[in-house]
Amino acid sequence: MPRWDVGPYQDIGFDRDGDVDPEQRHRLLGLEVTDLVMFAHGRNHSPVAAREMYEGFFAALPELVGRGVRPGFAGVGWPSMAFPDEPPGRPGVSGRLPGPPAGGGAAGEKAAGLVTAGGEGLDPTVRQSLVSLFPGHRETVARMGALLAERPESAAAVTEFGRLARRLAEAPAGGLESACFTDDLPGDEQGPPALLFEDPLSLCRRFAGVLERVESEAAGAGLPGAPGPGGADPGRGGLWHGGAAPAGVCRASGAPRVWRGARELLRQTTYYALKRRAGAVGELGLGPLLGQLARSRPALRVHLVGHGQGARLVAFALRGLPDGVRTVKSVTLLQGAFSHYAFATALPHAPGRSGALRAMEHRVEGPVVACHSRYDSALGALYPVASAPAHDGHSPVPAGSGDPRWWAMGHSGIHGVDGTVRLALDEALAEGLPRSGCVSVDASSVVRDGAPPSGAHADVCRPELARLVVTAGRLGD
Repeated sequence: MPRWDVGPYQDIGFDRDGDVDPEQRHRLLGLEVTDLVMFAHGRNHSPVAAREMYEGFFAALPELVGRGVRPGFAGVGWPSMAFPDEPPGRPGVSGRLPGPPAGGGAAGEKAAGLVTAGGEGLDPTVRQSLVSLFPGHRETVARMGALLAERPESAAAVTEFGRLARRLAEAPAGGLESACFTDDLPGDEQGPPALLFEDPLSLCRRFAGVLERVESEAAGAGLPGAPGPGGADPGRGGLWHGGAAPAGVCRASGAPRVWRGARELLRQTTYYALKRRAGAVGELGLGPLLGQLARSRPALRVHLVGHGQGARLVAFALRGLPDGVRTVKSVTLLQGAFSHYAFATALPHAPGRSGALRAMEHRVEGPVVACHSRYDSALGALYPVASAPAHDGHSPVPAGSGDPRWWAMGHSGIHGVDGTVRLALDEALAEGLPRSGCVSVDASSVVRDGAPPSGAHADVCRPELARLVVTAGRLGD
């Protein structure tokens, strides 16, 4: 456990059914503080990595608060899954975030735990995490690992891999995940995601193309961890580079490219499952807990912070607040991995429909602040492909263009809410934030470091973002 200098602090953990640890809840209710900052980690965290992230983020806060403020801190834990080639947001000694192993191809994938030296398709830790995330699917996970290790030169093998991924994504969810509305947009608007219905060959090729573009851009920028010349595009010009596979056969030059896309399909399948879990734990787990805090400590001021899908968790907690609870004084969403239309009063392309969190900002007695960065390739490049419905015609276009219906909040901020204020980070820190309503803050000036495939998605342990939380909650007044 890392050294911990920020206090008072309390872990507050939810299980996959959304039940909170009763002893942790008891200690949380007993904190003698005026303001409680609660931070929910993203999907790619182990408990140790999550607590290290909290340590890195909270470290700057005590010196920023004003007189009369007695801050307390809580780390919101929920069952997620760490994919080892994706940095979890853990600050290093320098405060920077470590990237994945350098280089592409088989060596990088072995270091990432997806293809082992012994030829198994998945590292034992990754395999066990997948089995835990998808109970009852041990054989499915084993077969997918074998296919990733073998990479057969067969279109039928990729189709089988896609079918197995679909089986995982459609696995019945238990507890809160099946009892809670967790889509960001109306069901007929969001539609069934491509990973459930898209042709696997097309989808894997699409993911491979996005990965190649992201890696090429990173290499051009000289980012650490980016592949060297030629490393970003194994199999370019091979069978599936923009063309159809002939008679179910894959030439060796094309197979590596498609199997890289298949690996990303597996990652996005876990994303889809954890997306449902984060929203459910927020709405039916954290939301009611905030109600208990309000009843036992009515003067307590709560400030919610979330990263990635943890941002989705704290946002959906607003849906779960009991009527009349006004204890949440600010919400800060760091690189939120959910739709930028989630708070929309009306969808621009469907004016009669709204986002799942419509008007939820009014349950906060302060601003709802969404930080976004153009350097977050996880949300700017991969998220739209995974979120677009099947047969939507989405193509892997550069971040910042393409179909905005499927953009993430951490890529472009909050959209579809009248009166949303849009600021650069330096403006927000120098001039302050509105006292209420939705605010989009471009944090690209500091959220900018990270290697592919996620880019700067995890680069949030920054003192400037800690200052933004203080500004949003008026903790420095």
